[in-house]
Amino acid sequence: MELFSAEFFSALLAILVIDLVLAGDNAIVIGLAARRLPKEQQKKVIIWGTVGAIFIRILATLVVVWLLNIPGLLLLGGLLLIWIAYKLLVKEKNHDDIKAEKSLWNAVRTIIIADAAMGLDNVLAVAGAAHGSFLLVVLGLLISVPVVVWGSTLIISWIERFPSLIYIGAGVLVWTAAKMIVDEPFIADYFDVNPVLKWSFTIVLIAGVLLAGRQKKQRKTVTNS
Repeated sequence: MELFSAEFFSALLAILVIDLVLAGDNAIVIGLAARRLPKEQQKKVIIWGTVGAIFIRILATLVVVWLLNIPGLLLLGGLLLIWIAYKLLVKEKNHDDIKAEKSLWNAVRTIIIADAAMGLDNVLAVAGAAHGSFLLVVLGLLISVPVVVWGSTLIISWIERFPSLIYIGAGVLVWTAAKMIVDEPFIADYFDVNPVLKWSFTIVLIAGVLLAGRQKKQRKTVTNS
């Protein structure tokens, strides 16, 4: 991928959208782990916990970018990312296992461990969107750090106020998944000679996942009401 090309910036934008949409979990973990600490320590926990979590996430993402070069794993990763996008639309996540800590460093440790355990969706999505570029991985995650640290509460309020943002994020995830699938070496040539099929596949896949997620969510709402 050529540096600072249109493809480069579109991939960077996809990474930023993915980070923003999936930052809600990070914000909740930070809030739960730090809620028992004095106000003056909460800011330190937020900064150190987030920096540690992002560092671990960068390392994990770089490993996944390398792994995606193995034949067949792009296809497998794309299929897994489709499932992650669907679950983003329909699943209500439970964070009851995140314990409120009373010491600063215990809270930081809790944030880093919990984020690493919950961060597979973000790692896989960013690795797929980066298309093998380590620079894009690091750049995208570094740009997202201040957003997660200072804007995570705002992100959650936006998502609660504008639920459609979840669909935009899920759409980006499925778009990334589609690109991973069509770039899989043993089927890439087939899509390259059929650009109409390539775009049709992407559009149908995005529409299908969003529609399936919406219908599942509506059924759950009716059942719970």
